[in-house]
Amino acid sequence: MLTCDVIMLQAKKGKKGPGEKGKGAGKGAGRMNGHHQENGMENVMLFEVVRLGKSAMQSVVDDWIESYKHDRDVALLDLINFFIQCSGCKGVVTGEMFRNMQNSEIIRKMTEEFDEDSGDYPLTMAGPQWKKFKSSFCEFIGVLVRQCQYSIIYDEYMMDTVISLLTGLSDSQVRAFRHTSTLAAMKLMTALVNVALNLSINMDNTQRQYEAERNKMIGKRANDRLELLLQKRKELQENQDEIENMMNAIFKGVFVHRYRDAIAEIRAICIEEIGVWMKMYSDAFLNDSYLKYVGWTMHDKQGEVRLKCLTALQGLYHNRELNAKLELFTSRFKDRIVSMTLDKEYDVAVQAIKLLTLVLHSSDEVLTAEDCESVYHLVYSAHRPVAVAAGEFLFKKLFSHRDPEDDSMPKRRGRQSVNANLIKTAVFFFLESELHEHAAYLVDSMWDCAAEILKDWECMISLLLDEPLPGEEALTDRQETALIEIMLCTIRQAAECHPPVGRGTGKRVLTAKEKKTQLDDRTRMTELFAIALPALLAKYSVDAEKVTNLLQLPQFFDLEIYTTGRLEKHLDSLLRQIREIVEKHTDTDVLEACSKTYHALCNEEFTIFNRVDIARSQLLDEQVDKFNRLLEDFLQEGEDPDEDDAYQVLSTLKRITAFHNAHDLSKWDLFTSNYKLLNTGIENGDMPEQIVIHALQCTHYVILWSLAKVSEGTSKKEDMLTLRKQMRAFCLMCQRYLTSVNTAVKEQAFTILCDLLLIFSHQIISGGREALEPLVYTPEASLQSDLLNFILDHVFIDQDEDSNSTGLSLAAVFLLYYNDYGDIIKETMSKTRQIDKIQCAKTLILSLQQLFNEMLSDLGPSFDRSSSAFCGIKELARRFSLTFGLDQLKTREAIAMLHKDGIEFAFKEPNPQGEGHPPLNLAFLDILSEFSSKLMRQDKRTVHMYLERFMTFQMALQREDCWLPLISYRNSLQAGGDDDTMSVVSGISSRGSSVRSKKAKPATGKRKLPEGKTKESSSSSTEVWMNREQSMQTPIMMPSPHLTSTIMREPKRLRPEESYMGTPQPQHHQTPMDYNTQVTWMLAQRQQQEEVARQQQERAMNYAKLRSNLQHAIRRGTGLMEDDEEPIVEDVMMSSEGRIEDLNEGMDFDTMDIDLPPSKNRRERSELKPDFFDPASIMDESVRSTHFLGYDAFQR
Repeated sequence: MLTCDVIMLQAKKGKKGPGEKGKGAGKGAGRMNGHHQENGMENVMLFEVVRLGKSAMQSVVDDWIESYKHDRDVALLDLINFFIQCSGCKGVVTGEMFRNMQNSEIIRKMTEEFDEDSGDYPLTMAGPQWKKFKSSFCEFIGVLVRQCQYSIIYDEYMMDTVISLLTGLSDSQVRAFRHTSTLAAMKLMTALVNVALNLSINMDNTQRQYEAERNKMIGKRANDRLELLLQKRKELQENQDEIENMMNAIFKGVFVHRYRDAIAEIRAICIEEIGVWMKMYSDAFLNDSYLKYVGWTMHDKQGEVRLKCLTALQGLYHNRELNAKLELFTSRFKDRIVSMTLDKEYDVAVQAIKLLTLVLHSSDEVLTAEDCESVYHLVYSAHRPVAVAAGEFLFKKLFSHRDPEDDSMPKRRGRQSVNANLIKTAVFFFLESELHEHAAYLVDSMWDCAAEILKDWECMISLLLDEPLPGEEALTDRQETALIEIMLCTIRQAAECHPPVGRGTGKRVLTAKEKKTQLDDRTRMTELFAIALPALLAKYSVDAEKVTNLLQLPQFFDLEIYTTGRLEKHLDSLLRQIREIVEKHTDTDVLEACSKTYHALCNEEFTIFNRVDIARSQLLDEQVDKFNRLLEDFLQEGEDPDEDDAYQVLSTLKRITAFHNAHDLSKWDLFTSNYKLLNTGIENGDMPEQIVIHALQCTHYVILWSLAKVSEGTSKKEDMLTLRKQMRAFCLMCQRYLTSVNTAVKEQAFTILCDLLLIFSHQIISGGREALEPLVYTPEASLQSDLLNFILDHVFIDQDEDSNSTGLSLAAVFLLYYNDYGDIIKETMSKTRQIDKIQCAKTLILSLQQLFNEMLSDLGPSFDRSSSAFCGIKELARRFSLTFGLDQLKTREAIAMLHKDGIEFAFKEPNPQGEGHPPLNLAFLDILSEFSSKLMRQDKRTVHMYLERFMTFQMALQREDCWLPLISYRNSLQAGGDDDTMSVVSGISSRGSSVRSKKAKPATGKRKLPEGKTKESSSSSTEVWMNREQSMQTPIMMPSPHLTSTIMREPKRLRPEESYMGTPQPQHHQTPMDYNTQVTWMLAQRQQQEEVARQQQERAMNYAKLRSNLQHAIRRGTGLMEDDEEPIVEDVMMSSEGRIEDLNEGMDFDTMDIDLPPSKNRRERSELKPDFFDPASIMDESVRSTHFLGYDAFQR
């Protein structure tokens, strides 16, 4: 099937038709007739060489060129069969077919021989042998053109034949043909663009030589050389015109149709290659006439296509010399690029941000403040690649601008350094973003691009400690707090070398270079902060938030530096500051930070351990002695304790509890004093709330440290008995506090009890710890009852007690609890499903049935299905359905049993008014339909047949509103039944889809056999409750007719029968019927299918005529960016209600011809050779009619 472009190209040059071969036709015919098998073997060898990719591609191409020079028909036939075989077709084009058949006839013949049993073809096949096929295939085409660029491609035979074949294959409905030929055509176009670029360079060089020679004096001028240069220039111009014609044929015959193909991979190929053309030969292709295709396709519904658009544009914006040519495109599509930073595909969002960074790099005026702000907040994204890209954008916008004077001046340190203002800018940005708990995310986002600034800790210390310079504005208290938080995050990032929690899957293995950087950073931060930290703590000692962050710094120190750097005096100063902070503060966060700092410094591996241990022991001795003294006085006061004494007891208890969390304080016997305090609180009932809470927590730590000591195996038997006694006594004390008046106390007691019951359960003796068996504690019935009552009274509280709608309140409470306890609910349901899938499913459906019965008792049998009660139960069913996951095979039996029980329940209670009225529980089918999507396709048919056992013939004919649950449930079982009818020629399936059936035929024996095996092997559970009777067989659904075009269109138009599948029609209800009724039903179905196919065939013919008429609108050299107001691809890809006719009317497919620009140093091109490529010649009426007659014949 020759396209109008190729036919025009042949007519212009006076070429012979496709049936008339060149001079070698006779010779080639003889060889082909006598060596058909040999040709086939030669083709296999060429295909195998490319598939394996082991040989040098240039030698393979050189061998083919030698064969072409010897007999071009035989060699060209090998090349044609190579493309056919690369498409996965097992058919072979014979010499006789090559001589006597049109391309459309050859393609139709190959389509008939195509192996449709498999959906795979070389470009989509997996496995090591096919891994390099695509790259080898593309390399072969590129090398072929490169090796033929000086002679063979201009012989008016080889390229015309290849372009004609690829254009015809690219319009095939066979996906394999269309995909492979489009890739080949686009790579062929790329190779031709490279040839055209070389020709342009050679023409410029020749023109310069000609001008230089002509400008010489007459006596020194060489006329022979002038004539030679003039002749060379003329030949180059003719070659360039030939290349233009070839590129026009490919662009208008393949690209303008396939860039909007139904298959995402094909669209992506087109966009990727047009980006290469614009970057490679910007003078010819970088204009609005080509950029508009990329702009339109940025609205594509598939992420991989949008990704190709962005990567293509990145290659253009990266070159600043091209910015002027991109101004109009940027102004037109900037908003779309900005919106793509929030793309649902993270890869697309990352590339969109990188593209905006390039745009920002080219010009600061293009992006508005609103555009930049939409990217700024992405530095806090949980997806690290997106955050890092946004961090680079932020750095480019706010941190990369430096005064030229700064580079010329000598390097300064501290707050006078260049980084001081940049650090302040980071602080200002952090405060303005108002996400003060996410400083670690901000630091991580900018770590790769701004590490030099973020690791300038000396400057940060100077900003905090030094006085501001004259005329410099000092940091406010809020800014100092933010700076300290950012400083802590940078130190943590440098020391740990992994992203914060929520970013990344875990710690990765560091490279040798990263390990060295980590060690250097830890050494430098320790040397700086070992000296500066005591001063910082002294300055901010009364500010709890600042002190809490500063106290975390020693956790990341290299403690050996204190000794090797002779910094012991700074360590003593640090310990004094920590001691003062402990005595000064009662805030829990500050005290826990002090405790962790002591724990980090008390490391026996370092020589500073003894110094720190002595300081810690002195501090704890004082605190414990003070607590015991205050407690004794406090308990002696009786029922009227002094508030000051209570405050002193609480403050001291807070300090001890905070330290007991990280340090073993067993030698101070805190259990006795705390137990005495708790017991007094129970007896008197007036103990302050916070004292009880911290006493419970401190006693809990005592139990845990004792258990840790006993578990080591070095303790005495008396220690285990003491621990057992203390643990049981403490559990009893916590149980008594469960009945306390104060809610906070009860919650603390409940939490501690749950922890203890879990720790001292039977699992304590696992792993070879049988010696701990005396510690196993099983709660008594009274304790279990108290714990359950606490949950009912304080956790699962009905928030809608006044509502009389049981279903709504349950669904609302379920959703409310799911937000708080969703992980527990999911885990519980997962465990029950692991124990018994079927019983779990029965439990779910039983709970829905109970709710339905309660609703009936409240609202009566004539309730409104739009009521809040019914909608609540249906929403609960939807939630239950989601818990079954995506693996239908694992839950197959459970889902089938669930539907069985649901159907039986729906028809269980007949209507007292007679059979003409629906059963009382029929509305339950509306709830049951929420689980239909979890059924496998074959099980849907089985469940549908089981449903028909309960239906009468009159039920199938009912259309009143009261019967809608039955209708909707049946439709949910029928939906998706034809999902497997997608053909290899349909072009509907997206990436990864390889399931393709035979052409529009009813299911044959080949398809029935494996399906039957599946039923026999995996439907055993359903056969128990499903007795299949021949009289109840469901008529086979007619397959959908084939498409007549591969252009992307609205999904409803792809499947015409779906428009009436959802509408209740009498003939679509599968009721028990006799044989004659079945035959009548099937005939009516067949007639309806044939009518739909006829209508779609008419639409295809109208489309073909419309496409031919559109070619009258060809305009040369115009940029349609301004004229086409509506982005057509946006409508094609995103709209769900557009019509294909409207889309065709809005798209001017063939809008321009490729016209290579004139050489930079030559005058008018008309001086050398006029441009014979007249667009009007394309639309010769006879040529057009011939083309579309072939197209229609092929469609038929």
